[in-house]
Amino acid sequence: MENQKPETGRFSEWIAPIRAENDRLTAANGKRPGAHLLTFGCQQNVADSEKIAGLAEAMGYEIVGTPEEADLIVVNTCAVREHAEKKALSIIGQFKHLKAKNPDLILALCGCMVTQPHRAEEIKKRYPYVDIVFGTGALHLFPQLLWEKKQTGKRRMVPDVTETIIAEGIPVRRESGYRAWVSIMYGCNNFCTYCIVPYVRGRERSRDHACIERELEELVKSGCKDITLLGQNVNSYGKDRADGFDFADLLAKLDAIPGDYTLRFMTSHPKDASRKLIDVMAKSTHVAHQFHLPLQAGSDAVLRRMNRKYTTAQYLETVDYLRGKMPDVTLSSDIIVGFPGETDEDFAGTLEMLERVRFDMIFSFIYSPRKGTPAAEMEDQVPPDVQHARFDRLLALQNEIAKEKNQPLLGKPLRVLCDGKSKNNPALLSGRTDGNKIAFFEGEETNTGRFVTFVADRADAYALYGSIREERTGSENDRNI
Repeated sequence: MENQKPETGRFSEWIAPIRAENDRLTAANGKRPGAHLLTFGCQQNVADSEKIAGLAEAMGYEIVGTPEEADLIVVNTCAVREHAEKKALSIIGQFKHLKAKNPDLILALCGCMVTQPHRAEEIKKRYPYVDIVFGTGALHLFPQLLWEKKQTGKRRMVPDVTETIIAEGIPVRRESGYRAWVSIMYGCNNFCTYCIVPYVRGRERSRDHACIERELEELVKSGCKDITLLGQNVNSYGKDRADGFDFADLLAKLDAIPGDYTLRFMTSHPKDASRKLIDVMAKSTHVAHQFHLPLQAGSDAVLRRMNRKYTTAQYLETVDYLRGKMPDVTLSSDIIVGFPGETDEDFAGTLEMLERVRFDMIFSFIYSPRKGTPAAEMEDQVPPDVQHARFDRLLALQNEIAKEKNQPLLGKPLRVLCDGKSKNNPALLSGRTDGNKIAFFEGEETNTGRFVTFVADRADAYALYGSIREERTGSENDRNI
């Protein structure tokens, strides 16, 4: 397959006239027009929203905290679960009264939900006050769609695009100055039977590694301390390109960028987690010894129905190799409970895998059908009461394992990147270790965005509690959990 050429500049010509108009409004009213963004879903959606916010600022909007202040509202939607879609649609319904008060308000919907044909049609018919709709492959068209709406007054709907370009050079307004998301590829080729992502984000498209390197260099130079590489399956990076440059090569190249920072990635598919990648991680200076490796189920029969393309034995081989090369690795996973056809024996296999692997943390979900996926049409859907009973057993076991895994960290100096005041307890600061475990501690808010040395004196399943021993800049050679 030929390398994809990065697309640049297509959005620039539409930014300038909107900026000029907003500058005139600012001069006339003494207040810059406001833009408000709402984001649902995964880290990839967060990264997309940071680009949308960057475009909005480039077009002369001020990012505002509430929809009531806004002249432009953008809702970036998720389609992974029915609940996320219903919540987004509910909020969109609530914005109808804002349009009634301010006819000049422009309401835009984007993201995975609107890329589904049935949702795009629903929005077209049931939400006539939505002005702009654009799918995941049309983010770079946002300024053009906004300008056309402003000029013609007509709705602009591009829920999907046939061309799958990679738009480079889009301005980014990052939510944090010290943590960053960097998309290295888009789309997915795996077609797990429960997942809508390949249908709403298209086929795999890898960014040019030189563009990624420049972005990382700029982030490190600006003082960013924690950088996460994103993709639906980062392990597939480069497979759509002709240069043979794969994800392990990319990670090694990025690790060579000097500075005091931690490099992470997500999400990995077990079938593509290569020994080469693990070897690069083990030898690296900046790559966290943390691996998110979704298992999804501990039954080979269920894995086949999921179209996961690996067995539990192959998964365990990868885990053993990981821990052989990096004994201190923090391992996390995704688990789906109650997949169609899952028997008591299948579920027992999942519990056995938890006992065998002993994950530091898991992200667990009760299966819910997604329209348009093969699993939604499967027979033997598991009754909700059985799903919930199994889910409770899974969580109880994992809580025991996670708490036990945290006990050896007590009293051990750990490097933690401070995130400032805890959202749940403002009396404490919170942060994350190199292994991405949450830490809570007392301290000055001026530590936000800095590495500190943390020592835990209490641990539960989900967090560590302790104190700062000293402020620190961090050593590139330090390794801890």
